Amino acid sequence: MINVNGKDIETDAEGFLANLEDWSEDVAVCLSQQDQLALDDKHWQVINWIRDYYAENSTAPNLRVISKLIGKDLGEEFGDKKYLFDLFPYGPAKQAGRYAGMPKPTGCV
Repeated sequence: MINVNGKDIETDAEGFLANLEDWSEDVAVCLSQQDQLALDDKHWQVINWIRDYYAENSTAPNLRVISKLIGKDLGEEFGDKKYLFDLFPYGPAKQAGRYAGMPKPTGCV
């Protein structure tokens, strides 16, 4: 459980939201602070891309899907797995997905 702006928000043991409707940018910032990661514009581009992907496909993208598709939308550098891991060291699909309020992607350990 996390507390954001005085509201308790339920999470699982790994910090994924129990209710996707609880997501807000403040929630993402709170989760990133737990990882001691400051979010900049490039992080937000990935987070928002994941949210858009989920809205269109009703599933959270795994790393293979992200690295295959994100570069076409956000620019070539984002399609590079090393670049994504530099932004999200605990794994782009898992960590960025958690910040984006997504359920844990399938295939993530």
